[in-house]
This record gives sequence, structure tokens and C-alpha cells, in this order.
Amino acid sequence: MESKADSSTGRFDAMKWLVVFVLIAVGVVGNQYFNAESLLYRVLALVVLAMVAAFVALQTDRGRRFATLLKEARVEIRKVVWPTRPELIQTTAIVVVFVLVVALLLWGMDSFISFLVSGFIG
Repeated sequence: MESKADSSTGRFDAMKWLVVFVLIAVGVVGNQYFNAESLLYRVLALVVLAMVAAFVALQTDRGRRFATLLKEARVEIRKVVWPTRPELIQTTAIVVVFVLVVALLLWGMDSFISFLVSGFIG
């Protein structure tokens, strides 16, 4: 019984995704067709089409799972302990100094190898 419900949901999901892709195609083609119109009107029409397409996409199984993922990610981001400003500045300074030191070392090795090769080539 459950597999029958899953297959019908999958079939409707495919039709919903088809509607989403048609809405996106209408937006792209309409934007090209009405390129002489005001940019404001075209942007507003694209925003409305995008919102309708997003609403239809969120009605599918994958869309619901994506919305759940976003909600869970937001919860996890709230749990992050962000560094203080002094920690951020200190860490950034360490990274910049390290990158400069490595760049100087690579430049020095490149110059030395270039000097050796030019010595052999003449």
C-alpha cells in the first residue's frame, strides 16, 4: 500500500518539476522577448515567476527535504561559536604572514633554479 502511494507521489513530483522547468523557461524566453520593455518590469516578472517556481518546487518531496535541510542548517549555524574581533585579526595576521613567507621562499627557489638553468643553457 505504501509503495503505491510513493509511486503516485513520484509521478506528481515529476509533473511538478516539469511545471518548475516550464516556469523557468518562460522567464528566460519572456526576458529575451520583452527586452525592449523597462528593466524594472522584467525583473519584477522574473521575481514573481521565481517565487511561483520555488513554491511549486517546495511542494515536491525533494523540495520539502531541501527546506528541512535549510532549517537544520540554520539551527546548526546558531550553535557555532564565532571568534571575537581580536581573535579574528590575530588569526588573519598569522595567515597573511605565513602566505608571504611561503611566497618569498617559492620566489627564492624559483630565482635560484632559473639562475642554474640559465647558467647551463648559456
